[in-house]
Order: sequence, then structure tokens, then C-alpha cells
Amino acid sequence: KQIFDQMKRVVYEFMNNTKWTSETYLPQEKIECSILIVVKESLGGDEYTGSIQVTCRRPIYKSSYYSEIVNIEDNDFQFKFQQFSQLEYNINTFQNNLTSVLQYYAYVIIATDMDTFSPLGGTSYWQKAQVIVNNAQTANEAGWKSTQSGQKNRFWLVENTLQPLFKGVRDCMYDYHRNGLDKMHENVEDGRANVLKALDLLKPVYAARPASFVMQVFFNSKRDELINIFKESPAEEKTKAKETLTLVDPAGTTKYEKINESK
Repeated sequence: KQIFDQMKRVVYEFMNNTKWTSETYLPQEKIECSILIVVKESLGGDEYTGSIQVTCRRPIYKSSYYSEIVNIEDNDFQFKFQQFSQLEYNINTFQNNLTSVLQYYAYVIIATDMDTFSPLGGTSYWQKAQVIVNNAQTANEAGWKSTQSGQKNRFWLVENTLQPLFKGVRDCMYDYHRNGLDKMHENVEDGRANVLKALDLLKPVYAARPASFVMQVFFNSKRDELINIFKESPAEEKTKAKETLTLVDPAGTTKYEKINESK
């Protein structure tokens, strides 16, 4: 128990005290995120295997509402942790899997958050995550290589996100939040219509790469929120929302039936 208590403290301090960007932010401007590490097995000595779930949320302008923008469960998580060890920031060298995975997800969180505030605003941070992936190609642990876990791992999330083919997902993230949710304090109907319009940007992405990991990550964080948004729609808008959502996210078809239920 002592080792896990220390691990928790070290991870908390590493994520909160590292200066991840060159920008200066006030404490209340920090991105709210959660990291859940589930240790499933000890492989002997100081080596463990388990999963890591990373979530974060973004405040919506002039409201008390927060919108979840990242929700990733990564089951390719094997790492070493020695008692009294510390984690040191360095994205240019693969030091150990625990440090690299945490650094990777820190930049995924920042990049996604930036993409919601300005068009393709997170590009430089996606590129930092890619540097971490490239340096981890020599690692023995899973999750970093193009040949592992199909096309649903750390390698493919960044690789796809930076490809022009997937630009629609990032454009959707911006329009969905800045022109949709952030405008709802002025006019709920217009904001909701802009959310629906933003979803149209996903259609060419789905047509080219159905069931891609990037789209899966998007809907893992947005599916329930979208249902709540369109529950309040007039009948015609509900129908269009369901048609669009079941087209680009067929895995959520059953869930989207809830759009027709009263809140």
C-alpha cells in the first residue's frame, strides 16, 4: 500500500507541477482533468500491468456547465515504479513507460483543449505527443507501435489526428464548442443548430475511415452530451440529429434513441 500511495502522489505532482507549455496561466485557467490508474497485476519486482483512463473537461462560456472533451481508456499499460522514485519531464528521450505515457496524455489533453478554442489550435501539442510516440518506438511496452492493438492505440491517435483526412474531426471540435456550446448563453436554439452543423464535418471523415480510433475517442466523450442537447430540440431537428449521429457513430445507434425521450 505504501508503494501505491507514493505512486499516486508522484503522478499527481508530476502532472500538476510540470510546466507543459511556454504560456502563463492563472491557477483557475488550468485544464481540469482526471487520471485513473488501475493496477491489475504485479509482474514481479517493480513491474506492473493495468489500465489508465484519462478524462478532461472544458468550461462553457458564461455558464456553470463543463463539457467533457477527452475520455480515453488505455489498456496497453505496463510500467515500472520503484519506491522513492521521481518522474522527470523529458519528451526528447524515452526514460520509462510511466513517464512517457503521462507526458503523452498531458499533451493530448492540452492539444484537444486548444483545438476547441481556435481552429487547429492544438497542432504544436499534437506534434509534441508525436515526438513522445517516436521516441517510444524502442520501448518493449505495448501501445506505441503502428503494428500493435490494430489501429487503436497511442500511435494511431496522434498519427491520424495530424493527417489532413481527419481535419474534419478537429474542425468539428472547434465549431461544436466555440460556435455551438459557447453561444448557447445568447441563444440556445442557434447554439444547438451550430452543434448539429458541426457534426456534418464528420461525415467525410466517416466515409473515408469508418470506425476510426479518432472518431471513437470523439464520441466516447460526446455521446451522452449530444443526447442531452438534442432531447430539447423540435421534432424536425431531432430527426436530423439522429440521422447524422447514427450515420457517423453507428456504435451509438441504440443510445441515440433516447433523443426522442422527454428529459
